[in-house]
Amino acid sequence: MLKNKSTLFKIIVLLIALISLNWVGGYIYKRFDLTQNKRYTLSQSALATVKDVKSPLIVDVFLEGNFPSEFRRLRNETEQLLEEFAIDNDHIIFNFINPLADEKSRNANIEQLVERGLEPLQLSVNANGKTSQELIFPWALASYNDQTVKIPLIKNKIGASQQELVTNSIQHLEYAFAEGFQKLVTPKSKKIAILKGNGQLGDVYLADILQTIKEHYFIAPFTLDSVATNAVGTLSKLKTFDLIISAKPTQAFSEEEKLVLDQYTMNGGKSLWLTESILMDKDSLYNDEGRGIAMRNELNLNDFFFSYGVRINPVMVSDLYSAPITIAIGEGSNAQFQPLKWPYSPLAAGNPEHPITSNLNLVKFDFASQIDTLVSSTQKTILLQSSKLSKLEGVPKEISLEIVTEDQDPTTFTKGPQTLAVLLEGEFTSAYKNRIKPFNNSTHKDSSPITKMIVIADGDIIKNDVIKNKPQELGFDRWTGQSFGNKEFLINSVNYLLNDDGLLDVRTKDINIAFLDPETTIETKTQWQIITIALPLVILVIFGVLFNFIRRKKYA
Repeated sequence: MLKNKSTLFKIIVLLIALISLNWVGGYIYKRFDLTQNKRYTLSQSALATVKDVKSPLIVDVFLEGNFPSEFRRLRNETEQLLEEFAIDNDHIIFNFINPLADEKSRNANIEQLVERGLEPLQLSVNANGKTSQELIFPWALASYNDQTVKIPLIKNKIGASQQELVTNSIQHLEYAFAEGFQKLVTPKSKKIAILKGNGQLGDVYLADILQTIKEHYFIAPFTLDSVATNAVGTLSKLKTFDLIISAKPTQAFSEEEKLVLDQYTMNGGKSLWLTESILMDKDSLYNDEGRGIAMRNELNLNDFFFSYGVRINPVMVSDLYSAPITIAIGEGSNAQFQPLKWPYSPLAAGNPEHPITSNLNLVKFDFASQIDTLVSSTQKTILLQSSKLSKLEGVPKEISLEIVTEDQDPTTFTKGPQTLAVLLEGEFTSAYKNRIKPFNNSTHKDSSPITKMIVIADGDIIKNDVIKNKPQELGFDRWTGQSFGNKEFLINSVNYLLNDDGLLDVRTKDINIAFLDPETTIETKTQWQIITIALPLVILVIFGVLFNFIRRKKYA
């Protein structure tokens, strides 16, 4: 009797403990990320983008359907990431949709998604030694308070295999969603001035990057023409902007204009300079003769940049590791467009140690100059460089399309990596310190507070193609289908200069994804099927026979 009471008491205690544990678990929820690189732990910068979400934020993900295991991994990682966002804020609701599931509406769905800018991705699927083609839409649409943004789930990388593509995309997922949520939730506050009046690129050639930037910032054109009549007033208006962008100026700056720009920096203004020290354009080569002259472009900015710690040299960087140029081979209706090696379009690699260029695709330049860094009060960080197989060519120089038919001698490309983009940070010294000023300014400053500036040795990296008066996507080569990192680099640069670099830290998050080797999988398929299916059955049969034998012997 005593034993029964003791047992009953233990059962009651156990039930009370289980009920108490269940009740506490309903109020206290904790997840433990045991992965080595904390891949399932969202950064504080990413979580901050959804902190103020007070109504439903709906995410429709189109990465659903039948596709290779690598992309199934991307789909699962996307779901896991969205679950983490939803756990932090229960207003986030997500759905996975297969737009190709219904054969009747398949074509209509494809057309509708493409019209919204969601381009499909065609995959080569290898199964049992056979190759087939599959179509997927690696995109998501996020909607909040009657606004919708598209979120890319694929991050292209030149020359990447499908596994490398997926790994790169998974690494970029948190940043992609956090940036998309930020567009929807965070109101714009900072202002960017697009400088005009010195032969900068027209709006149609800046359309794609400006369309992207204006989702986060206010943008307005700003001409320096009024400097000639009211320099102090122009400076006062310019100081209301947080950042200025000068995209490929081709006309010299006057001393008055330079002093206005200098004093803008001395008052803490940020700058993004896409300079053009050499006048040459690929479009000028597409003529009957197929040749042009590369000339020096004198912008009267040498002393301006020299004071800040950089020198842009009027030489062209020629690189064996470069983007191709597309030329029509043949005549009339028999002509075919072919991409051919072109050393004057260097493909610059980013600095892996800096958030602007970490995990960045190669950036394409055209007739780029070379930058030297000098001793000054500012800290310099090299952002982009050409490859080791580079050389420098002086100007004036005749450039001919015939070079594509010639074999380049690698032994002449011995100058090593050349600097093409530099970040300057710190306290800047005025270019007009201890000099006669071109106009009187009672608030003149000889040094700045801590501020930032990026100098790029080519204006073409911001220039998008224009076809039939329609701007194309920046960085996309329609002839080869390659996507370069120009757009992402410029967006990261703007974010960093405006101190919106919290999300840039997310881009540096290192995620290692393990995949099965497809060739090894095919070769050892039978072996692993025997080990995982047949062997357990054999062990089970042996165990059953032995158990039966022992049981009979014991109880016979």
